[in-house]
Amino acid sequence: MPLPPRWFRRLFFGPLMVALAAVLLAGLPVLLPVALLLSPILPGRLRLLRILWAFIVYVVWDAAALIVLFGLWLASGFGWKKRSPAFQRVHYVVTGAFLDSLYKLVRGALNVDIEIVGTDPDVALPGRPEIVVCRHAGPGDSFILIHSLVNWFDREPRIVLKDTLQWDPAIDVLLNRLPTRFIAPGRTHGEDIEKQIFDVTVGLDPNDALVIFPEGGNFTPKRRIKAINRLRALGLERMAKRAENMRHVLAPKPGGLNAAIDAAPDAGVIFVAHTGLDKMLTVGDVWRELPTDKTIMMSFWSVPPEEIPTTEQERVEWLFDWWKRIDDWIEAHQPQPARPMGPKRRER
Repeated sequence: MPLPPRWFRRLFFGPLMVALAAVLLAGLPVLLPVALLLSPILPGRLRLLRILWAFIVYVVWDAAALIVLFGLWLASGFGWKKRSPAFQRVHYVVTGAFLDSLYKLVRGALNVDIEIVGTDPDVALPGRPEIVVCRHAGPGDSFILIHSLVNWFDREPRIVLKDTLQWDPAIDVLLNRLPTRFIAPGRTHGEDIEKQIFDVTVGLDPNDALVIFPEGGNFTPKRRIKAINRLRALGLERMAKRAENMRHVLAPKPGGLNAAIDAAPDAGVIFVAHTGLDKMLTVGDVWRELPTDKTIMMSFWSVPPEEIPTTEQERVEWLFDWWKRIDDWIEAHQPQPARPMGPKRRER
């Protein structure tokens, strides 16, 4: 379904989300007891109650964010100064606060733990912009990654992501006020995508981080086969064979990363891998997987600017090498059941 125009989303989606939050809050005295009574007939520990609570938390969080963002729009002179450095910084502070609150609330409801494997990467060090390159396994990984960059590493991310995320009213309003590029895979030519990525990367500050997902979409087995066939159709048989040897990731598209590196030659590159969100591909998958009761594993690898290849072909090989390393890491770190709800051994 095509995304409605922005004016329509602002007039209808935002007020609808606020109204839905009000209805859910008013219905809490009925909804929660009913969910509690029905939970024993469903598999899992209080599955229905916990999923309902997570859904209510998300809707109320979204509505609260919209109200705060509307207040910032008024304070900026009805949007006149919303892109000024001061208001950009305020929006990043608001982003961090809302992501942190949502992370804590949802983590408690779904019993999700996040553990970083290895040492913290150079992304935690000030003084150098970074290009953060991550595999894609659903909106959950985007949320966790941006939360970690803003709240754990004190970075101001610029993001390249799919335009379908603008269906969420708060994400739509917030990210359209920050340096973001919404991409429509399949409907935007590769050259245009690379130009947009180049433009959003230019001028990265020392505390900035560009976030990019080279696969171009969430991993699914069908998309993996399609990506391999696309390489063969382009006559890239050797790269297709390399992609066949990767079971957990899609063949990466190097054009966007090349454009980002060209736009910010002084930036380092951070590669990110994670496990734990891979199986949430359909509504049925989400129902089976939630509440998750698992530990999400994450790992970061830093590459300083001087170690990044300089030619396009070298970068293609380099990216595929890293993607194979990420695939191997995922194979070795499959999701584990979460510890019982309570204090976390390693909390972020």
